[in-house]
Amino acid sequence: MPTPLKEVYSPQFFDGFTKVLQKVVPTVDPVEFKRQIFAEGWEAKELKERMRHTAQVLHHFLPQEFPEAVRLILQSINQLKAEQFPVRHVEFMFFPDYVELYGLDDLETSTMAMEQITQFISCEFAVRPFLLKYPEQMMAQMLAWSKHEHHAVRRFASEGCRPRLPWAMALPFLKKNPSPILPILENLKNDPFEFVRRSVANNLNDISKDNPELVLELLAQWKGQTPEADWVVKHGCRTLLKQGHTEVLKYFGYEGDAQLALQDFKVLTPEVSLGKDLLFSFVLQNTSDLPQKVRLEYGVYYQKANKSLARKVFKISEREYAPVEKVAITRKQSFKYITTRKYYTGPHRVSLIVNGQEKDIADFVVVN
Repeated sequence: MPTPLKEVYSPQFFDGFTKVLQKVVPTVDPVEFKRQIFAEGWEAKELKERMRHTAQVLHHFLPQEFPEAVRLILQSINQLKAEQFPVRHVEFMFFPDYVELYGLDDLETSTMAMEQITQFISCEFAVRPFLLKYPEQMMAQMLAWSKHEHHAVRRFASEGCRPRLPWAMALPFLKKNPSPILPILENLKNDPFEFVRRSVANNLNDISKDNPELVLELLAQWKGQTPEADWVVKHGCRTLLKQGHTEVLKYFGYEGDAQLALQDFKVLTPEVSLGKDLLFSFVLQNTSDLPQKVRLEYGVYYQKANKSLARKVFKISEREYAPVEKVAITRKQSFKYITTRKYYTGPHRVSLIVNGQEKDIADFVVVN
């Protein structure tokens, strides 16, 4: 079983961090800092709870005046950079969390802090309460950040205002009306950093779940402008494509009534043990005398806790099939433990999807 991500907050991490912090805030007592971190209940805390707890402990050792605390946090980040402190990914998210916890009533200091901190560790979660409390001011600020010289700040401008950012506070006003986001995405759709463009695509994908017609309008405006914008549009339409949205499929050249034949669909592992793989195979043939574009997917109907089935779609390929071309395909789907999905034993199903249309379906069983 993989090590839980929350274990990045190890005694070794806090040993190193408090040594650096003490150089900026000499009054910090590393022993007392760690005593408060590893207080009763620490083991039961999950990742975000540990982030929040660390921010609260940090608050105990910093000045209570928010601007002064921010000044020391920014100095600490500079010291961490100077010492090339090893950063895995998420461990310093307690810095943005500090701003979210203690800076909500000081918009000026907090926006300055987030602009600086996000160049070290992303503030995409911390900005959400500010967007809710100061929607007009913050969306204007996000638009300004979309032209920032640093790519991490530009990415933050898009990622922070995603209507459906996973594991983040919801932004109902942007779900209902995402139009304030569009100028930001317009500025970033051709950004030289893929890191930024991927956020633009993810934002578009979020918008498509509540306002698909708006994404279709952007599709018509952006497609064909540049290779970068084409990639953003295609990736931003991935949910609509998986849903079999007819208009989007046709726009990308995938016809639902294409002359294609599915043959010999077989589940090779009718019983799948937890931790093992589902295996299935089939043959796809272009029965036309003309080449045809094919988007090929499969759906796994996972059993839920209440015994109902919920489909998740996975892409196999997107390519052009030559006239009368026939291809034999074998695929596998893992049922190994992952932190983002819980598997249940019992009946499941797998289906084949061609150009958005579910063509065939078969049963299998997951067992211990």
